[in-house]
Amino acid sequence: MDDPLRIAGRTFESRLIVGTGKYASVEETEAAIDASGASIVTVALRRVDLADKSGTSLMALLRKKPWTLLPNTAGCYTADEAVRTLRLARELGIADLVKLEVIGDKDTLYPDNEETLVAAKILVKEGFVVMAYCMDDPILCRKLEDLGCAAVMPLAAPIGSGLGIQNPHNLSLILERAKVPVLVDAGVGTASDAAVAMELGCDGVLMNTAIAHAKDPVLMAKAMRAGVSAGRMAFLAGRMKKSRYANASSPQAGLIE
Repeated sequence: MDDPLRIAGRTFESRLIVGTGKYASVEETEAAIDASGASIVTVALRRVDLADKSGTSLMALLRKKPWTLLPNTAGCYTADEAVRTLRLARELGIADLVKLEVIGDKDTLYPDNEETLVAAKILVKEGFVVMAYCMDDPILCRKLEDLGCAAVMPLAAPIGSGLGIQNPHNLSLILERAKVPVLVDAGVGTASDAAVAMELGCDGVLMNTAIAHAKDPVLMAKAMRAGVSAGRMAFLAGRMKKSRYANASSPQAGLIE
């Protein structure tokens, strides 16, 4: 199906974005990401050695594959930390398409709304293409869009929780009003969660732990790929209306007596 994900004028074949953390090995990371079919792969800048030139590191894997790299600021707790981290990445030649993440609480890993807005304003002004991780708050998403963010990434549930979409109503409100891509980020646990996000009309889904911590990460990556694809097709197809009563598949009218 010719239905690419479009972000800031760029097109990507897959609507599934995956992370690179928490895998048992670099080899498992590669196998799972390949199985996911992801075009965009995100990496936590503060958790990898960007200057590593060895042939067996995560950075070596990212350099040799055709994936679009989406550096993120996981682990940053202030706007200043996030901005400095991304400036450093730019100096080292990392792409300007970035995922902004400013954490406000170490237990829930919920984002800090105010610091995220401050960082987004600075980064957009400096020419970064910003995809912003945020709470599932329609007002916050609108403000991020107004600042010039290329995409908003509301969470489904706390990072790594696997709880699935906890507030589909808020996501629906965000989708109704957004003029930039909306991608669910964090909280997805299994393929049905990904499918629900896409059926709501989300433009894509980002996940890491749901694949990396599965008993079989490669098989789960394939399941997530199928879930995102099925959910997108269902959204485009348009579901039937719900009814309180039965509607026979074989109509009663015209029966032979």
